[in-house]
Amino acid sequence: MLSTTRQAFKKFLNSSSASGIILILCVAISLAIANSYFATDLQDLLQLKIGFENKGLQLRYQVLTWINDGLMAIFFLLVGLEIKREITGGQLSTIRQASLPVLAALGGAIVPALIYSTLNHNDSNTSQGWGIPMATDIAFALGVLSLLGSRVPSGLKVFLAALAIADDLMAILVIAIFYSGELHTTYLLYAGVITTLLFLFNRLNIQSLWFYLIPGVVLWYCIHHSGIHATIAGVITALAIPAVNKGKNSSLIQLEHFLTRPVNFIIMPVFAIANTNITFEGSMVGGLISNLGLGIVAGLLIGKPVGILLMSWLSVKLKVAKLPAHIYWPHIIGAGLLGGIGFTMSIFMAMLSFDSDMLQAEAKFAILITSVLAGTAGYIFLKLYSQKEKTA
Repeated sequence: MLSTTRQAFKKFLNSSSASGIILILCVAISLAIANSYFATDLQDLLQLKIGFENKGLQLRYQVLTWINDGLMAIFFLLVGLEIKREITGGQLSTIRQASLPVLAALGGAIVPALIYSTLNHNDSNTSQGWGIPMATDIAFALGVLSLLGSRVPSGLKVFLAALAIADDLMAILVIAIFYSGELHTTYLLYAGVITTLLFLFNRLNIQSLWFYLIPGVVLWYCIHHSGIHATIAGVITALAIPAVNKGKNSSLIQLEHFLTRPVNFIIMPVFAIANTNITFEGSMVGGLISNLGLGIVAGLLIGKPVGILLMSWLSVKLKVAKLPAHIYWPHIIGAGLLGGIGFTMSIFMAMLSFDSDMLQAEAKFAILITSVLAGTAGYIFLKLYSQKEKTA
């Protein structure tokens, strides 16, 4: 009995939907705590300061800051590794391969941002949240798609994964350019020197990960104090790590394999528990029809599929790209709906966009509701289309 349970648990952890399911459970746990007697205890824990500091070193922050700036830097390190792998030898390695998902991701970022900005441009309190509906949560989107199994072509998973990776790259650029604070040139200079050193190690084809990870930690500290969001350090470090090692797995592949499970099963669940602890209030439902709520809902639920479909159609029509084998336009619509699952990245953007706890809570609630609706709509649409294909 114990052996059977272990095998079932191991099979679950190895499944492509495991991380998405665990994230859903963590969201449910966080919401339950936030609306229970223990809500204050969770808030006190997240606001507890840990670490150390002296005249020359500042490393004492709230637990929530360590999660959003520290652990999420490791998440972005993994994202950066995935982006580099796809660019150097994967789905984004050639212009022809990359053009469809990259252009689709571009449309899926611009249209939602325009919808949000149109609805919020007159409100100085919420106008800066235009980046929130641009994002796609790759773990949830691929997790929902995996539930369909063989009912959808394998190429659709490749398309959605490449689209989400390109989407993440755009989100990273948006964070670096538009969601940074006041810049401090001294720390920026230090960060520039370390970045140069990292790429010098790459140029010398040094494979040892310690030559990248130790300077990467120092880079995180410098960027954190420079005014640019600290998670960017993870991406820079990832891009410096060698992607090729003759006859052996490259340092990039080794680190990616090492980080995948801790990120999916520890870092992302911790982030979800820390950032979706929404205490429900009656006013939140009304907040869904405020300009902030509508911007997020319409951006993710309408803007994402419209932008992805429109740019995909234009790129195919102009012969810049072509649809992959066995993928048809209804599949692109379904993928566009799944792209509306913003969750992790959208919540992260909301935390960067607003200082107000009330606005953060309203944004998180809108993201949560919309992501559930987008995931459900995408799943049902693709399932119904697959059934129609079988009977045709």
